[in-house]
Amino acid sequence: MSGEMLLVLLIITGLLGKSSIITTAASLLLIFKLTSLERFFPTIERRGLELGLLFLTVSVLVPFAAEEIGWEKISPVFVTYNGWLALAGGAIAVYMNRFGLNMMRTQPQTIIGLVIGSIIGIIFLKGIPVGPLTAAGITAIFAQFYKLTKNS
Repeated sequence: MSGEMLLVLLIITGLLGKSSIITTAASLLLIFKLTSLERFFPTIERRGLELGLLFLTVSVLVPFAAEEIGWEKISPVFVTYNGWLALAGGAIAVYMNRFGLNMMRTQPQTIIGLVIGSIIGIIFLKGIPVGPLTAAGITAIFAQFYKLTKNS
């Protein structure tokens, strides 16, 4: 199946699954492909994750910049049960991402499974695709767990 057909299939899947992110991403790549802008694919592939994380981080920090969140809303994070859980969850997620990044670099073939799994999660589980890196981190931890149990 050609790249164009696969992108069209992803667009249709995104439309049927009501996933504007998959639809938009596949449409954008199809436009790049059909307008002979494929020369940018390596740059997008290499820097896209960083750019996506930058925009995600900027969007999360907007309330600070807009002064919607001040110290009075930040201080409970350090003294409440949910605040401590949020700190732990954030630290663990970032730690797991380290393993995900390593897996994506050393085993790029896993990206196919991550993409298909993400599409399944978006369409059937109504998930939000914010973390291919996190998905890779979870996959890496599953792989380590599998290795440990297989060798036991």
